[in-house]
Amino acid sequence: MRPIIENQAYSPVTDGVDDATAERLAVALRCATVSAEDPGHDADAEFAALAAHLAAEFPLVHAHLTLTTFGRSRLYRWDGTDPGPVAAILLAHQDVVPAEDAQLWTHPPFAGVVDEDYIWGRGAIDDKSRVLAILEAVEWALAAGLRPRHTVYLAFGHDEEALGADGAVPMAAHLRAAGVRARLLLDEGGVITQDVVDGVDRPVATIMLGEKGFATVRLSVTDAGGHSSMPGTQTAVGRLARAVARVQDNPLPLRLTPVIADMLARMRVAMPEPRRTLLELAGTRGLSVLTTPLITRILAAAPTTAALVRTTTAPTVISGGVKANVLPQSAEALVNFRILPGDSVAEVVAHCRRVIRDDAVAVELDGATSEPSRVTGPGPAFDLIDELATGLVPGIVTTTGLVPGATDSRHFDGLAETRCNFAPIVLTATDLTRIHGTDERLSRLNYARLIEFNRRLIERLAAPAPDPTGAR
Repeated sequence: MRPIIENQAYSPVTDGVDDATAERLAVALRCATVSAEDPGHDADAEFAALAAHLAAEFPLVHAHLTLTTFGRSRLYRWDGTDPGPVAAILLAHQDVVPAEDAQLWTHPPFAGVVDEDYIWGRGAIDDKSRVLAILEAVEWALAAGLRPRHTVYLAFGHDEEALGADGAVPMAAHLRAAGVRARLLLDEGGVITQDVVDGVDRPVATIMLGEKGFATVRLSVTDAGGHSSMPGTQTAVGRLARAVARVQDNPLPLRLTPVIADMLARMRVAMPEPRRTLLELAGTRGLSVLTTPLITRILAAAPTTAALVRTTTAPTVISGGVKANVLPQSAEALVNFRILPGDSVAEVVAHCRRVIRDDAVAVELDGATSEPSRVTGPGPAFDLIDELATGLVPGIVTTTGLVPGATDSRHFDGLAETRCNFAPIVLTATDLTRIHGTDERLSRLNYARLIEFNRRLIERLAAPAPDPTGAR
């Protein structure tokens, strides 16, 4: 993506948003747009309230952009001044997860409380702040007379937390039918972490270039049952427990993918010894049969980095039996896998059958699955996001990576030359636990960074202002 405004100098963002801007986000957080997998759950009134709020607070957006709705999802088209490839697809989602532990929150999860430092509420980080920040930036650009050189889409899903089947899927299909191929797709996923990466004392901005797939495998055993005083050599519970243990004790192999090798190469300047020297010896393209196993073993030592180098295995549910003295007739377990690019859903199922080695244990998929996304190369669009992030928060280390969870972007696979999952907010390890957890909140400073990031991105996509003299 060739910058439109060359050599733009930007100052770091050091002040938080004003009260009016914070309150616009807070009102959105008061809309309990909970996305539930239960089909009986109805949040239509909450989504309608959010839609009315967006229309009222961002009048220029709704006057100048073309809005197409897909159920509760909203796809805005901002036409460019010139024909040609679409410049960007900016994704965010309106829905949130439930707050089942509301009594533990400092402020009620849907109260949208604003204090001197924070904006509190479910969705403050994931992901209403990005919806509102994008709209704040576009409204500002329209008021300033800016317009993109090439068309920009804003895609705000309504069921990302329930896998996006009714929101992101039809929006992406609509764009494919229109022949859209954007230079940049930008969505949630990566952030700037502080004191999270072991041994690195600088903030680390991780701009994700793809995401892992996922699958849940159900293991089940049936048995004749009977009285516990006369058990056979195997019981349903015992057989199932052994199967779960074999799956957990025999994970899929460690593997260093190109995107993670690139991530390490970019981070090595901030790594402590001896890791820096090891990575320097390996080099970006010099990974060998000697250095690669050592690097992957180091990464595999901690859960947060082990997920970078293997398809992860997580037994999450096990059930069977009704009473202590009754042999159960059935038992089952669920094992969740997050699949590294290069592996597949089918390979996960085959792996489970291979390591269990017991034909009496049924192995089958449970629920929705997703193959790993394509991983795009860094390229000019990545460099632009890198530049803007560094301008907002100087001194950061910028690197690549993979989203370990699932985002709406996977449904837009192939619709952009470069996919980046990133928001320029600075979070600590404690902040990360608030996402989908208790006391979700976003600092005023981080919200200012998020809005300014989108403003600067739009500036770089903007057409040059008309020359009043008419000269070319």
